[in-house]
Amino acid sequence: MLIFLRRLFLVAASLGSVCSPVFAANASTPVLYNSLAQAAPELNPQVLESALSAMQCAVNNGASKARHLAVIDYSMPSTAKRLWIFDLKAKKLVLRELVAHGQNSGQNFATRFSNSEGSFQSSLGLFRTQESYQGANGYSLRMDGLEPGINDRARDRDIVIHGASYVNPLWSQSQGRIGRSQGCPAVRPQVARQVVDNLKNGQFMFAWYPDQRWLKSSAYLNCKPQLVASIVSTK
Repeated sequence: MLIFLRRLFLVAASLGSVCSPVFAANASTPVLYNSLAQAAPELNPQVLESALSAMQCAVNNGASKARHLAVIDYSMPSTAKRLWIFDLKAKKLVLRELVAHGQNSGQNFATRFSNSEGSFQSSLGLFRTQESYQGANGYSLRMDGLEPGINDRARDRDIVIHGASYVNPLWSQSQGRIGRSQGCPAVRPQVARQVVDNLKNGQFMFAWYPDQRWLKSSAYLNCKPQLVASIVSTK
């Protein structure tokens, strides 16, 4: 365990202490990290560490604990299964799936992200999922972005999780990518209900990309209590 913690410390130091708050704040987190990493070996360790760090920072500063965590790695192509959903209590992987990015975020790879209405771009950072509903895209899930200036306009932008026929691996044969959304993390219609039911009512979702401005400024990745405490939901 000592060797493992030392390795994590070195990783955090190399990332400008981005990942350090979670391991310092909760001694059980390395155990959770180990279990989830084993359950999802294809998930980039830095992405998983960052997701757990951001979630733990929120909880340490007043947010209620969640049963499930969704992680999106937008550094992967849209043709890859880059959405992971974890059961945190059971410490296991529930689902790994395709997920779309916004049409103005890029082609097969998302490289541009926004918090602005009308941008049709995806947003990064930590989200808290909320209520499910029946909408134009069927059974869908609303969520609130927790990071000011990064994703906190998600609800105003109608950034929701929903099923979409264009999230189809067959598109890659003709388009070189799956279809794109207006900024929503859309999933295949066949798994939409499973995704929404696992994530509704106060779970965490974390969207990652190696954007240096966000990595250095995020109140959650760098765990700035004076900023986090004023915006986390305690419901």
